[in-house]
Amino acid sequence: MSGAIDWSRPWFAPWRAAGAPVAAAVAAGAAQHDALNAARPPLRFVPQAALPDGTAYEQFIFDTGTCPVRPGAHDFFNGLVWLQLPRTKCRLNELQAQAIAAGGIGGRRGPVRDAITVLDENGALLQAPEPLWAALLARDWRRLFVELRPLWRLARLLVVGHALLEKLAAPRKDLTAHVWRVPCPDVAFAAADGWLAAQCTPQALAAKPFAPLPVLGIPGWWPANENFSFYDDSVVFRPPRPRVDPTGDQRPVPRA
Repeated sequence: MSGAIDWSRPWFAPWRAAGAPVAAAVAAGAAQHDALNAARPPLRFVPQAALPDGTAYEQFIFDTGTCPVRPGAHDFFNGLVWLQLPRTKCRLNELQAQAIAAGGIGGRRGPVRDAITVLDENGALLQAPEPLWAALLARDWRRLFVELRPLWRLARLLVVGHALLEKLAAPRKDLTAHVWRVPCPDVAFAAADGWLAAQCTPQALAAKPFAPLPVLGIPGWWPANENFSFYDDSVVFRPPRPRVDPTGDQRPVPRA
């Protein structure tokens, strides 16, 4: 894993207690799987070489109770999510194994596996007042981030996708979380883990239960957004797509 992690960043701060000791051990020369195992994970981490050729990664985890780990930030953050959200990770792995058993690993992954990948890689949980939720689901970015800005003091976002955590080590404006569309009652790890694991049913996942949120737009997360012209970038803060219905009406609708 190259480069130091700034644990003071708001997206990393919740992960610091679990992550900083593992990162320090890796920096001192420990193999990444050994450093993660020292934190007493819910499963055992093993070197990537333990994964046999031709075996699906998710199926291997389910069958063996071990998780292959490569060096680098991507698997480091995946390991942290296993440490902090074990019930959710086990539930997603169970659903992945069920889908593989039903349809194999080739061809189309299907809506459930696709949604699991979105959540696992780029997911986030939001605890926020209702007006913020309404603006988020409407993709009314000006209202969400400018008009309702004071309400963000009452909100908390927990990034749970390990790929997004990896990307946030080098922040850029277009990084977007896929927020679970149901308000999370408590984003503290223990409470959030049980809640999210219970939410992850095949029916809920197949319905694409996500809303996009450009995370650097969150007040207090990035200095540049203190200037409200930050939100004028329509490439990042995209409006809803218009939809034409059979009567010829056009109206904005949220993207999946």
